Amino acid sequence: MPRRLKVSLFWRTFFLLALLILCSSLAWLQMFRTQEYEPRILRNAHQIATVVNLTKTALMHSDAIARVALLKMLADEEDVSIKTREPGDSVVPFGSSGMEKRLIEEMVKRLGPGTVIASRVNDAEGLWVGFQIERDSYWLQMDPERLRPLGGSAWLTWLGITLALSLGGAAMMAGLINRPLKRLSFAASQVREGHFNTSTLDEDAATSEIREVNIGFNRMAERLAKIEQERALMLAGISHDLRTPLARLRLETELSVADLETRDLMAADIAQLDAIIDKFLDYARPEPTELGPVLLSGVISRSIGPWRNNQRFEITVDVDEDLHVKAETVELGRVLSNLLENARRYGQSPSDGVTRVEIVARVHEGWVLLRVRDQGPGVSDEALKNLTQPFFRGDAARTSATGSGLGLAIVERSVQRMGGTFSVFNNSAGGLMALMKFRQAEAT
Repeated sequence: MPRRLKVSLFWRTFFLLALLILCSSLAWLQMFRTQEYEPRILRNAHQIATVVNLTKTALMHSDAIARVALLKMLADEEDVSIKTREPGDSVVPFGSSGMEKRLIEEMVKRLGPGTVIASRVNDAEGLWVGFQIERDSYWLQMDPERLRPLGGSAWLTWLGITLALSLGGAAMMAGLINRPLKRLSFAASQVREGHFNTSTLDEDAATSEIREVNIGFNRMAERLAKIEQERALMLAGISHDLRTPLARLRLETELSVADLETRDLMAADIAQLDAIIDKFLDYARPEPTELGPVLLSGVISRSIGPWRNNQRFEITVDVDEDLHVKAETVELGRVLSNLLENARRYGQSPSDGVTRVEIVARVHEGWVLLRVRDQGPGVSDEALKNLTQPFFRGDAARTSATGSGLGLAIVERSVQRMGGTFSVFNNSAGGLMALMKFRQAEAT
């Protein structure tokens, strides 16, 4: 299938309107040419032929004194001059285009086969009509614009102004059509990111169709926001209600179970249930209210603190000390803690079982690229596509420990709430790599 050219709605509407205007202008120009312009030019040619015939008749039937007075009157009132035609006159024929040649044929047909039409005689511009009276030859000179077809700089100037105004109107119409759709697209993207109340569409729009769409979208966003709040409240309530019996169960286990091994196993199960509840709370947590400059090295240092004395967990950090990102301190710390916990569980080196993690940050065009990589076995390509899905666990190589299946889903959700992007893939040198992108911020 050939690739379709992808253009925005504004440019598509603009091009269609411009094409419509162009076709309409060409149709109007052709209609004007056939119905008005050509008949008017032909009438002018007939009138000029009539003037020439009347002048010839007047000159033929007037005496010498009356002929002088007639020539003077024609020159003063009709802008027509009569000159004697000499055999050595330098003549430039009139008419180079098809329309001009047709006009010459019409005038010659009415004035006779001996008529000469010129645009220049002896370096003098004008519409020159040569005719004979008995044995004498004359030139009749008049304004050439009477037979001049449309053209010249004035025509091009008006054509350019008309096209500019038409294209400006097309751009304005395309903008008016595209503006509400662009706002709707932005609002939809906000809802997709989970920001239900940040972009409210105008419910008093002048166009009834746009007004109905905006009202429907706002009601949908309000309903989604309410559902999200109810979901978070429900999960928080369930988690709170579960913690009380878990705490009692832990206490009863420690007091009533005599076998230390059995007691430790039961305590570990209870701790795991408590950790899963924490994951549910993290996933249901609403978005942070305010983002600001966060010192990345400080958050990383606090996140790796619990693992500093673990002999089987080696962490290497390559981050500038003064690098700041636009984020929320607690949320960013939660992201890094989840990634480190995920690496501890599933990222052990196949050779010695030690977890080695690299944390690297680089700045690129106003963005901070934060990379967290372990040296574990990685995951299969099929599982890689679903790692950020809630409650999904990777293949057997990475599931030696049990969990809620929310770790990477929480990371992706948190990064998106802070205006960044998150992706995870197998590194070519081995292990799983998490790549995050945050806006760089200036220190305050």
